[in-house]
Amino acid sequence: MAGALVPDPRRRLPGRGAWLHLAPECLDRAERRSVFPRALRVPGPLDTAAVRAHIGAVSTTQREARETPGPDTPGSKVDPS
Repeated sequence: MAGALVPDPRRRLPGRGAWLHLAPECLDRAERRSVFPRALRVPGPLDTAAVRAHIGAVSTTQREARETPGPDTPGSKVDPS
């Protein structure tokens, strides 16, 4: 899609890419500084909606993973008896 950024978490899409931390603050700063057109060597502004949605989904998943006790967390084991 022309004029839009596309997330590529598997790093498999052809063409030029730009690295970005998976934090909404980093995306906000990159937009304010207009770094995407320069990094990707394209004229004009780019639509960041797909990247913003991807970062939001990843951030939510990571937050839920931190909040959910894992099997190694003390107190999360169940007595089988």
